[in-house]
Amino acid sequence: MSLVLPTAAPPPRPFLGVARSATGRFWRERLDVRGAQATLAMAQRFGVPEILARVLAGRGVALDEVEAWLDPTVKRLLPDPDTLTDMGPLVARLADAVTGGEQVAVFGDYDVDGATSTALLVEVLRAGGLDPAFYIPDRIFEGYGPNIPAIEGLAAQGARLLVTVDCGTMSFEPFARARELGMDVVVIDHHQAGEALPEVAALVNPNRVDDLSGLGHLCAAGLVFVVAVGLSRELRRRGWWSDARPEPDLLAALDLVALGTVADVVPLLGLNRAYVTKGLIQLRKRQRPGLTALMDAARLSGPPKAWHLGFLLGPRINAGGRIGDAALGTRLLLTRDPIEAHAIAAELDRLNSERQQVERAIVAQAEAEAEAALGHAGEGAVILSSGQGWHPGVVGLVAARLKEKFGRPAFAIAFTGETGSGSARSIPGVDVGRAVRGAVERGLLVKGGGHAMAAGLTIARERLGELRAYLEEALTSAVEDARAVDETVIDGALSAAGATPDLVELIERAGPFGAGNPQPIFAFPAHRVVYAEAGSADQVRVRLRGSDGAVISAVAFRAANAPLGQALMAARGQQVHVAGTLDLDSWQGRTQTSLRICDVASPEIG
Repeated sequence: MSLVLPTAAPPPRPFLGVARSATGRFWRERLDVRGAQATLAMAQRFGVPEILARVLAGRGVALDEVEAWLDPTVKRLLPDPDTLTDMGPLVARLADAVTGGEQVAVFGDYDVDGATSTALLVEVLRAGGLDPAFYIPDRIFEGYGPNIPAIEGLAAQGARLLVTVDCGTMSFEPFARARELGMDVVVIDHHQAGEALPEVAALVNPNRVDDLSGLGHLCAAGLVFVVAVGLSRELRRRGWWSDARPEPDLLAALDLVALGTVADVVPLLGLNRAYVTKGLIQLRKRQRPGLTALMDAARLSGPPKAWHLGFLLGPRINAGGRIGDAALGTRLLLTRDPIEAHAIAAELDRLNSERQQVERAIVAQAEAEAEAALGHAGEGAVILSSGQGWHPGVVGLVAARLKEKFGRPAFAIAFTGETGSGSARSIPGVDVGRAVRGAVERGLLVKGGGHAMAAGLTIARERLGELRAYLEEALTSAVEDARAVDETVIDGALSAAGATPDLVELIERAGPFGAGNPQPIFAFPAHRVVYAEAGSADQVRVRLRGSDGAVISAVAFRAANAPLGQALMAARGQQVHVAGTLDLDSWQGRTQTSLRICDVASPEIG
């Protein structure tokens, strides 16, 4: 009897023969044989167009999930709030505050998720008859999370119940001080938690170790929405709602939840997809003066889409917390006065422009330091850049730029004297939040914490070298594994003539796209570059012509000085394979398709 050993699966064939693109990537078709079979089954059973079926199958949508995926509803996907640990005590304490007319203070974070979750909870409490105070800490002078001086100030203003949103899970000392001042504390947070938790009346966090709800993918705004459902239900049970005090329309607040969900880069799957899908519908109604004014300030034309939330609206709300008044974003979201909304939105737009200038200068310094540290061999698992006098409000953005350029987890630290505050951004498969917590446990950091993909930290200058060595040791293996998969995954091939607005709208039925539900990437084989020039903000503007003469406009962002942009401009007049994502541009009543280029390859050397 002979022993037959299993044979390894053959390596995937490069799509269009592109084994190494201009950016050094392997082009791989997203669908394997099983995915192609699922595509055919979807098209036959549901009458779904083939290209839409390809996109769905490529995202692992099962045959019996197709209809629900194409129409995600909050009602169907929202769990019973009580599935979350401590939800019962938290809702009961909030309901007691509402019915007892207590003074409540809501303490949020200074980012978009903090602003949206704070605004949502304040609105719900206002509907119940309260006039809660809200507090957003200054990023630079107070840092992340509750602090003792702020709590003392809120107590002096008469607050008897402190509610923290998007923070508080690890705030032991501030909450001990709150108890001394006679304040009750409840926490609504989603950040990673340790085994020990602060002593509070209730702490709802799907990422605490004893929570089995499976809702750890929600951002704070999404979590506050679940709390709001539970609170509204409890107040209904107590007979609190009436004709004079109607129950709030929580679905109207999904514009806030959608903005927080996209801006916090949580996976757009399950309930999060429903939040964003329905929230975008609500946003298009332009019923919230603050967001309407912000869309106008951002010169957003056409109906808002998920990427607008992340790249146009979110950064402007964040600008207040980064280099201005941290509470501006929350005030904008809460105001019902269009004149006030216009004034705040204009200020946030101005601050965002100022932030961009500050960011560009620091990014240039950080990139130079990173290139020197990596050397010609490109050695090193982690990018760690720091500078004296860097603006602490932009270090997260700087870390993100370093991560994008070097394809590694990146840390950017702004030092003021001998103490630095920094942020980290990671690549898929590398958990920087865990690494930062490990550094705290080893005494390398003053404090720190975060998620798998992002973290914050405070460090003494003298420990910087030790931190660098620890990160290299802790993350090298994971980074090597993650960087070994350097590929552009292609959902299908199109031509300029076939990329119509109707096709884009069809594909968007599989959205909203973002983290966890990647936007489809399509290849445009053998299209001639008839125009390619560097534009503002490091963009490269391109026009591509197919073999039938049809032309599509395209853009490569932050590419003018990168291999992608250089390859596009060098290919003027030549045929190339281009890969990118599709979008619709609306201008002066006209809608046309545009291509956002992410990769390019020569047909000859693919």
